[in-house]
Amino acid sequence: MDEIRFILNGRETAYTGGAGDRLLDVLRKDYRCTSVKCGCGEGECGACAVLIDGRLMNSCCVAMGAVEGAEIMTLEGYRETERFTVLDRAFARATAVQCGYCIPGMVLAAEALLRRNPHPGPEEIREAISGNLCRCTGYNAIVEAISLAAKEGNGVW
Repeated sequence: MDEIRFILNGRETAYTGGAGDRLLDVLRKDYRCTSVKCGCGEGECGACAVLIDGRLMNSCCVAMGAVEGAEIMTLEGYRETERFTVLDRAFARATAVQCGYCIPGMVLAAEALLRRNPHPGPEEIREAISGNLCRCTGYNAIVEAISLAAKEGNGVW
């Protein structure tokens, strides 16, 4: 069995399972990345969102064979960054977290957006998080949190 090599949260990693195994399952079971959740299993809810080479992707739709040589970031790795600190404070200040189930995906969606555009407007924020479902907040607090992070983190992204 060949190894699938990739970087997970800044560390070189080798996976020896099947190339057709879902990234979502491997991250949770083999690497204990429990921020990655199975909400729908169809790529519709964003609960399993990760950054792959800086792009937001739903890990339930990614086969392990597709991550050879890729850099994968989950919330477990992202929370060690200065950018996370800015987003974390903004989400707290805007009271954007209720049950918390969607928040790892929302935070990574915010990172992907702010990496592309450090000063997005509300409509661009709504578009960027549109792949992430939230049953608790009504999204307004999350949009406010990302706006706050963009202002407070000026120069971080």
